[in-house]
Order: sequence, then C-alpha cells, then structure tokens
Amino acid sequence: MRKVFINLSSSFPSLLKRFALGRGVWLGLGAIALGGCAPGRLLQLPMDPAGLNPSALNSTSAETEPRMAGPYVVFVSDRRGSQDVYLYDVRSRRMIDLPGLNALDAIAERPAVSEDGNWIVLANRRQGRTEILLYNRETRQIRPIAPNLGTDVRNPTISADGRRIAFEINRNGQWDIALFSRDGQSIALP
Repeated sequence: MRKVFINLSSSFPSLLKRFALGRGVWLGLGAIALGGCAPGRLLQLPMDPAGLNPSALNSTSAETEPRMAGPYVVFVSDRRGSQDVYLYDVRSRRMIDLPGLNALDAIAERPAVSEDGNWIVLANRRQGRTEILLYNRETRQIRPIAPNLGTDVRNPTISADGRRIAFEINRNGQWDIALFSRDGQSIALP
C-alpha cells in the first residue's frame, strides 16, 4: 500500500492566519490543518489504488478541492465514475458515508464542512445550472440555500459552527459575496 505524506511545517500557523476569516472560519484553499498535531509532524495517510478501501483517503482517481475543519477533510473525487463529495475523518482514518448527498446527474464542486462534520455545503451543477446546497449528515437531508436567486453562484464556504454560509454570486456581471444563515435567510452586510 502506497502512503501519502502531509508535512505540517512550522510555517503552517502563519498560513492559516493569512486565510482566517472572523472567529476561525477558514476558507480552505487547499490548506490542511490538523488539530492537535505538532508542527513538522508527518502523517501517513492510506492510499488505495482501487478506491475501495474505506480507510483510504487517496486513490488513483482525482481527489480535488480539499477543505478541512476540525478532524474532517471534505473533497471531490471521481473514484466511482462521477464527481462526488467525500468526507474523511482524520482521527479514525476512515471515510464517512454520506447517503443522499451525491447524484449521478449532478457535478459536485467546492465542498466545505463544519468543524463538527455535520454540515456540508457545496456547489452543485445540474443541467447547466449551479446552486448552493446544504447537507445535514445527521438527518441525511440536502436542500438548496437561496434556491430562487436566478443568477450564477460559486465557491461556497461554511462557518466552523455550521450556522452561516458564504458564497460568490454574480449580479450583473459583478461577482460579490453573499451571506446566508443555514435556514436560507440572507444576512445583511453593512
């Protein structure tokens, strides 16, 4: 079994500070922070060439757009023949099942996870239309955030506590940031 190493160097905390927003809301950007890991520690993460081992984070398929909160890494992979969202628990070194999240007729993009691993937000492209979806792992329910915007949206992120969602929205050719509560209410910006 091939191992994949992640080096958590001493410069990593400064990288996180650069991308921090508010009270620990991280914008991911491919950075991986593991709570409780000492700087410079190498983690051996399992690799499964067939993509069938439930404890394997990596496979020979494309694993893209990783984001991390708490002990959870959420990412997109095409290991089952479609572009789906996966959730990996670094503590237990296992994939977490996400029933009802992925669909064969949709392309998942830019997932983000709350710190407790219960909430996942993602951009979902289906029939040329992209919407921001929120998945509740506890109830196995998925629903759109602001389904009637009537414009392009992209790059969602979620607060550490899972209560607020931010994403880009195209208004008249200008990409702006929209903030919503997890119940779909717009949060006014000053």
